[in-house]
Amino acid sequence: MHYLLFYEVAHDYLERRPLHRAEHLAYAWQAVERGELLLGGALADPVDQSILLFQCNDRETVEAFARNDPYVREGVVTGWKVRPWTTVVGETADNPIR
Repeated sequence: MHYLLFYEVAHDYLERRPLHRAEHLAYAWQAVERGELLLGGALADPVDQSILLFQCNDRETVEAFARNDPYVREGVVTGWKVRPWTTVVGETADNPIR
């Protein structure tokens, strides 16, 4: 199953991000190595949210990631939500429809 993790970022995100970025990225790459996190990054113009794409068996995996993310712990991310994503097109779609 695919899940999207949406992060709302602090108003001073760009100023505060460098303080915690190395720890956040190391944490995210660990999730990649476990095969859970596929893609992640900040939206641009404006930089007010980030989105992370997970492929895993349960929502709890994504929620645990968010709760333990250094950006969340340090208040760089001010809110987050998880949404299941029904994927139907693409090589890794869970429910391919042609």
